[in-house]
Amino acid sequence: MTTNLENLKIKIFADGADIESMIEMYHKSYIKGLTTNPTLMNKAGVKNYRAFALDVLSVIKNKPVSFEVFSDDFDEMILQAKEIASWGSNVNVKIPITNSKGKETTSVIRNLSNSGVIVNVTAVMTVTQVTKVINSINSETSAFISIFAGRIADTGMDPISTMRESLKIMKDVPNAELIWASPRELLNIIQADEIGCHIITASSDILKKLDLIGKDLLQYSLETVKMFKDDAIKSGYSIN
Repeated sequence: MTTNLENLKIKIFADGADIESMIEMYHKSYIKGLTTNPTLMNKAGVKNYRAFALDVLSVIKNKPVSFEVFSDDFDEMILQAKEIASWGSNVNVKIPITNSKGKETTSVIRNLSNSGVIVNVTAVMTVTQVTKVINSINSETSAFISIFAGRIADTGMDPISTMRESLKIMKDVPNAELIWASPRELLNIIQADEIGCHIITASSDILKKLDLIGKDLLQYSLETVKMFKDDAIKSGYSIN
């Protein structure tokens, strides 16, 4: 098992929508890219999509950044994607695998990929979906496929078999990279690295645990016991 951050082969992308945190992550050498989405932006209080994106891109110029379309109409989705892509050479455009009505976006993906737009196909959860994306992208245009492994795990299913099978499908398509999206714990970074996944996205609550990689477990055990003791003293607890 990987024992330190330097040994990781997988690329770590920071996921979030707080511009100060995004810039902070951008300056860390081990962060190779950044991603966001409308839900994260809404939670962060972003009011103007374009202004937010341009503020981010005014600082982050040499690492990939993913912004997502939000239309349900395919023609409008294509227009939004091309506009977003025009904001910077390092911009990747997130395209959901279906619209909210469940209609597959493969025609949108094909149009954009053929136009040279780097798509990040998001909310993918099945091997069948991965195959359809691979069949839709242009072999000369870079692309990302984001499998929401964390959400697969939320259903009680182990996502690793899906990730492994997807990597097999993608091995002859060097311009496409697989993203382990929505991880739930630091261990997911190690798991994704061990199976050869190209990228993992991680939110700040996971990224702040990176320093724990390889930590001595006996020392960690002692620190935990001391924490319990200190908190009990601070609380003034008494059995009587």
